Amino acid sequence: MTAERRAVDRDIVRLAVPALGALVVEPLFLLTDTALVGHLGATPLAAVGLASAVLQTVTGLLVFLAYSTTPAVARALGGGDRRGAVHAGIDGMWLALVLGVVLALVGWPLAAPLVSLFGASAEVSAAATAYLTISLIGLPGILVVTASTGLLRGLQDTKTPLVVATVGFVANGLLNAALIYGAGWGVEGSAAGTVIVQWAMAIVYVRIAVRAARDSGAPLRPGASGVVRALRSGAWLFLRTASLRIAMLATVGAAAGLGTTGLATTQVGLTVFSTLAFALDALAIAGQALVGHGLGARDPARVRLVTRRLVLLGIIGGALLGVVTLAVNGVLGPVFSDSSAVRSALPGVLVLIAVGMPVAGYVFVLDGVLIGAGDARYLAIAGGVNLVVYLPLLWWAGGTLAGLWAAFTLGYIGVRAVTLGVRAHRRGWVEQALAR
Repeated sequence: MTAERRAVDRDIVRLAVPALGALVVEPLFLLTDTALVGHLGATPLAAVGLASAVLQTVTGLLVFLAYSTTPAVARALGGGDRRGAVHAGIDGMWLALVLGVVLALVGWPLAAPLVSLFGASAEVSAAATAYLTISLIGLPGILVVTASTGLLRGLQDTKTPLVVATVGFVANGLLNAALIYGAGWGVEGSAAGTVIVQWAMAIVYVRIAVRAARDSGAPLRPGASGVVRALRSGAWLFLRTASLRIAMLATVGAAAGLGTTGLATTQVGLTVFSTLAFALDALAIAGQALVGHGLGARDPARVRLVTRRLVLLGIIGGALLGVVTLAVNGVLGPVFSDSSAVRSALPGVLVLIAVGMPVAGYVFVLDGVLIGAGDARYLAIAGGVNLVVYLPLLWWAGGTLAGLWAAFTLGYIGVRAVTLGVRAHRRGWVEQALAR
């Protein structure tokens, strides 16, 4: 292995390992809330589930606040313009704050109607509305955290987000326990505790951004052109993420047509798949930062090398995760369900997930590479093409559980591999990215 390859591999590991830690910590916030509220009874637990579904949809669609900020910051940094890099990140934070405030204001009067769409009982709906209404206060804070994470990733720093996320997770658990049980606030205490922690994390990130601005001479006020550029790129990434959400919802809808066992087994399968995706997303985050930096440095050779190494690591990592999935196949059923029917159906689903993981690794890595290259428009268009192929395939094959999962793990992930691979491996792709 050449010295240049070793240096690239070290950079990938340096960014990916802390990013993986932060990715793992993030869903623990919801798990902690669920566990704490779960001891209050079935009604509060169901309420948190409904409200969280709304909140996760909003924050999931707005992940572009990190994905559009990271490459913009990284490219400026790679070009030796640290002042411009920090300012690009601050523009993203301002955009996040404005979007968060607007969505919170719009969401408050819509909280009850949104919850009512789930058709839950009056008691559950009332508790879910209360939880959602309070949680919306924290929406601007969590979106600022998302954009700030993109700033630090672009500055080649994934350790600080890990530290902030870890401290926030611990604080969230302790504060929620105190408010839920100590203060007797119940569901409202869970929402209030999370909101407080979200704003505390946002304040920490703002202080980090202010210090970085002072050190680099970057202005703290938003730049109109920078915000517009972030919004334009973010709009394409929003469409890209929306296509992924539609594919997942369509898969769940098809599973619902298979009955309770099919739906329950699919829920377990999607949980396993999402968990495995966290590890591969860490490589994608490294790709966003390193590709953006290489393009900013006008170093096409390094961009190509980073892409090749990430693709290799993604495929190998996916294969290893597939082997692990096969190895624990026999013991996962009892962990997730007491139903004998689900336990019987799950092994076949897990085999299909395991078989598709090397391709998934390839897909997730190239997704990160193209985001890092600022190729958001193509990703949005490709997302639409993927749906055009996947939805008829799902309709045709989704009449059985095996067919449904073959359509998802091999069909949908496979067509994503084709649309992303055609772009990333095309001759002249890096030169086009440099010209953007």
